[in-house]
Amino acid sequence: MQLKIMPKKKHLSAGRVPLVLFLCQMIGALDVPLDPKLLDDLVQPPTITQQSPKDYIIDPRENIVIQCEAKGKPPPSFSWTRNGTHFDIDKDPLVTMKPGSGTLVINIITEGKAETYEGVYQCTARNERGAAISNNIVVRPSRSPLWTKERLEPITLRNGQSLVLPCRPPIGLPPAIIFWMDNSFQRLPQSERVSQGLNGDLYFSNVLPEDTREDYICYARFNHTQTIQQKQPISLKVISVDELNDTIAANLSDTEFYGAKPSKERPPTFLTPEGNESLKEELRGNVLSLECIAEGLPTPIIYWIKEDGTLPVNRTFYRNFKKTLQITQVTEADSGNYQCIAKNPLGAVHHTIAVTVKAAPYWIAAPQNLVLSPGENGTLICRANGNPKPRIAWLTNGVPIEIAPDDPSRKIDGDTIIFSNVQERLSAVYQCNASNEYGYLLANAFVNVLAEPPRILTSANILYQVIANRPAFLDCAFFGSPLPAIEWFKGTKGSALHEDIYVLHDNGTLEIPVAQKDSTGTYTCVARNKLGMAKNEVHLEIKDPTRIIKQPEHAVVQRGSRVSFDCKLKHDPTLVPTVMWLKDHGELPNEERFSIDKDHLVVTDVSDDDGGTYTCTANTTLDSVSASAVLRVVDVPNPPFDLELTNQLDDSVQLTWTPGDDNNSPITKFIIEYEDAMHEAGVWHHQAEVSGTQTTAQLKLSPYVNYSFRVMAENNIGRSLPSEASEQYLTKAAEPDQNPTAVEGLGTEPDNLVITWKPLNGFESNGPGLQYKVSWRQKDGDDEWTSVVVANVSKYIVSGTPTFVPYLIKVQSLNDVGFAPEPAVVMGHSGEDLPMVAPGNVRVNVVNSTLAEVHWDPVPLKSIRGHLQGYRIYYWKVQSSSKRNRRHIEKKILTFQGSKTHGMLPGLQPYSHYFLNVRVVNGKGEGPASSDRGFHTPEGVPSAPSSLKIVNPTLDSLTLEWDPPSHPNGILTEYTLKYQPINSTHELGPLVDLKIPANKTRWTLKNLNFSTRYKFYFYAQTSVGSGSQITEEAITTVDEAMASRQVDIATQGWFIGLMCAVALLILILLIVCFVRRNKGGKYPVKEKEDAHADPEIQPMKEDDGTFGEYSDAEDHKPLKKGSRTPSDRTVEKENSDDSLVDYGEGVNGQFNEDGSFIGQYSGKKEKEPAEGNESSEAPSPVNAMNSFV
Repeated sequence: MQLKIMPKKKHLSAGRVPLVLFLCQMIGALDVPLDPKLLDDLVQPPTITQQSPKDYIIDPRENIVIQCEAKGKPPPSFSWTRNGTHFDIDKDPLVTMKPGSGTLVINIITEGKAETYEGVYQCTARNERGAAISNNIVVRPSRSPLWTKERLEPITLRNGQSLVLPCRPPIGLPPAIIFWMDNSFQRLPQSERVSQGLNGDLYFSNVLPEDTREDYICYARFNHTQTIQQKQPISLKVISVDELNDTIAANLSDTEFYGAKPSKERPPTFLTPEGNESLKEELRGNVLSLECIAEGLPTPIIYWIKEDGTLPVNRTFYRNFKKTLQITQVTEADSGNYQCIAKNPLGAVHHTIAVTVKAAPYWIAAPQNLVLSPGENGTLICRANGNPKPRIAWLTNGVPIEIAPDDPSRKIDGDTIIFSNVQERLSAVYQCNASNEYGYLLANAFVNVLAEPPRILTSANILYQVIANRPAFLDCAFFGSPLPAIEWFKGTKGSALHEDIYVLHDNGTLEIPVAQKDSTGTYTCVARNKLGMAKNEVHLEIKDPTRIIKQPEHAVVQRGSRVSFDCKLKHDPTLVPTVMWLKDHGELPNEERFSIDKDHLVVTDVSDDDGGTYTCTANTTLDSVSASAVLRVVDVPNPPFDLELTNQLDDSVQLTWTPGDDNNSPITKFIIEYEDAMHEAGVWHHQAEVSGTQTTAQLKLSPYVNYSFRVMAENNIGRSLPSEASEQYLTKAAEPDQNPTAVEGLGTEPDNLVITWKPLNGFESNGPGLQYKVSWRQKDGDDEWTSVVVANVSKYIVSGTPTFVPYLIKVQSLNDVGFAPEPAVVMGHSGEDLPMVAPGNVRVNVVNSTLAEVHWDPVPLKSIRGHLQGYRIYYWKVQSSSKRNRRHIEKKILTFQGSKTHGMLPGLQPYSHYFLNVRVVNGKGEGPASSDRGFHTPEGVPSAPSSLKIVNPTLDSLTLEWDPPSHPNGILTEYTLKYQPINSTHELGPLVDLKIPANKTRWTLKNLNFSTRYKFYFYAQTSVGSGSQITEEAITTVDEAMASRQVDIATQGWFIGLMCAVALLILILLIVCFVRRNKGGKYPVKEKEDAHADPEIQPMKEDDGTFGEYSDAEDHKPLKKGSRTPSDRTVEKENSDDSLVDYGEGVNGQFNEDGSFIGQYSGKKEKEPAEGNESSEAPSPVNAMNSFV
């Protein structure tokens, strides 16, 4: 059986360990864990942990350090070979080995040369269990040789020829980095025409005069030694054909020279590579670089294709202006034919590069360490691939296995070693070497045969805390040989946990896929093999998850405003969350505008830079939650800028602008305004609007305007500030294209005609010298037009015209350039005069006592002498001779518009005599009045009496005094008085109706009840009917003798004694009731209450003094109606049809000192009193006393 050594794992938070990590540890971590308790007595063969690279280039100016580190138990010893033989470091004083390490340090700074120690080194780490070896480390010092001295002749070329400037750097180690610069150490510019090849040469597809210079210098930088070597400068002169022929004529006797003819345009040819085909070999995993550089005129463009496939999308890159094709991480599938194509307008040329991808060895399955117990079986597998196929060779403890001591437990089968029934003494380190012509791979893998009882490496009593509903991982890192079996138990008496609910991993970890609250408890891990048993306890607690119950919400706010983001948490009470706010995954700006409290982030005075993603992150020791919201800061757009006027014509211009920043709210439209600096400087007018996607507008222009334009942008937030004004543009003058508006002709005097119009503004004038041609003639005559040209005014007066004659009028604009189009003709009239004739045949028809209808004949139109406005009626009431002395006659006026010949006179006084006349009205005024026409109105009902007073109240009588109605509206025939008593419960008694002669102003009522309130209703009558009523209330007095008796009785001793006895009886009755109630029995009052369904005391009837039935307030309507009136003695009419409004609304009453009641008539008509039991005010205290007696 194969043993597996499990590493020690210690996780305080079980929920954070992913399952993949455990599985990877199970598969790959087969080394003995470096646990101090385990390493004290556990042996392990050596393992190389660190070594220098195979190709190790050193800096000859520094000490040589060749690394070799290894681990093992017991600690390994180290030895070295150099160039295949033992390297005795003790014999070389410059070579030392670091203590506890195999790393060599060769001191060449003080003395010695790096070249002396150039060679192939190999390190061996050995202990009693075996030997591990390092790679062959080839040590070479870096080299940065100088350029060889050479003489470089100046180069002279014709314009358009091709050129290659060679670099040919010295061969260094590692190879140099090439670049071209001038004497000022400035890199030479490169382009599709001029570029550097992979070999360092500088290629010109064609030369131009600006390429002339004397300092083309190739530099080689050797990074390892941080040195730069410089080639001699190369001089290049590019001359034109004329310059070249002048040079020939001055120096030669003939004209036979190759440069005498100019360079013509030519198709491309390749400068590199040469020919039509070439080969390229590259190793797997490297970068494949293919290059094609062509010459030609014009400069060729390079294209690349793969003949038998497509170029890999994610690994293909073009460099050096597409002259170099690079494919990264090249594989065997990238082999094939690649074709570069050079094109210009004169033709194309092709070159095919056959690419072959070879491969140094690479691992398919490297051998892994084996830990076996005695008697177990195992295998070591070493599988590699390459092109060509690598050869596999095995070594044991650094010695080829063919010459190593025989081991009957192992068998070699190509790339596999099979072990069977191993023994402890057969532990060793095996090396697998896979090699081909392009390189090699070397891997160490030990076979360690151990016999160990189980050990649990996880610390005891670890407390794991896990969030509910998440997986929990309980560690049980173990070691043992043979491999122990692992079991888990929950609680002290629990049975072994099985995989129906739990997951038992091979590395000993117990997984609870979904941890719940009931998963809390103590868990025990038990490890067993044939050599013993070990166990360990751990503890698990389940915590509530942290949740964001109120997340931040996306926000769109305007610049300068305030925004708030919520982040309210709910978490386990034993966990303390830490809340952090981030902006765009970074820290919040350190500004006072950002404030954080428990559940909110507030940003004030928001700016554009504040836009972004805000994330609230809540972290506990066990979990982390976050929520994000996007803040978009918007504002009105920034003003447009860079206004430009193009396509300037006489009547139009094109305006172009650049939009300002839209501040995160798309621009919906642009508003264009103009200023006329000539006529209205500083005043901006609307010109046009265009959509928010346009940045140009074709604007129509008017003549003779000095235009400036500005643009404003508008989005959903609002409108931007205006842009800067554009340049001014003055349009040419032209004749006016419009005439004045609002032309009118109205006379102000009977003999004139005033012609007015609304003049053109400066913008509408279209040129200088604006004037108006005013023309007029009579409408009904044969006269020619009379015309006059006036300045830029708005009125012209024509004098000497007939009165109110129609005229035809027109007003035409003109300026220095010409006339406007023919104007429209309008009609006007000369001045009006007062009418000359009064309306005739005036007739009056009296409709009723307050309304009359008037008719008249119309006045002839010619006599009106103006625009007919209507007819006006003057009417007045004739007063008596006595009244006429006191009041001036007041005339009233009614106007009837237009040509009406009749009208109604409302609001007349009944039983009155009136006069009226009629006049015609025009725009100038009124004409003469018609003859006065008189008429009478019939009788009507009178108004209410002017006042009503109640005087001299006695025990059984009341005297009423009144004034007649102020408006009798006829002859009074009689007065009607109605009255009724009001009892103590505010109920109204029977109504008494009394007729009083019309000549009376005083009346006494006798045989009334003493100390009783009465309500009175009083109105006058004519033959037509009854007028409005007036109401009042009064109370009869108390008899003095009765009052004296009452006082005498109240002061008598026997009366006082009687009252005391009654009070004593009541007290005794109350005590008896209280005692009986406490004893649970019924007392007489209780029995009486039980005998009646309603516990309230029954009210007493007025007529016989007996108790009547009790009725609820809802059913007892008179009580509701008889409630007390307010202090102003008025009641809202809508409360009830029978409310106190019917009995005296508007009456303000009070008592005089002698007890008499004084009332004031309000002038408002009241309803007829209702028959039946109506109530009024409550009785006075005296009434109450009388009732008691």
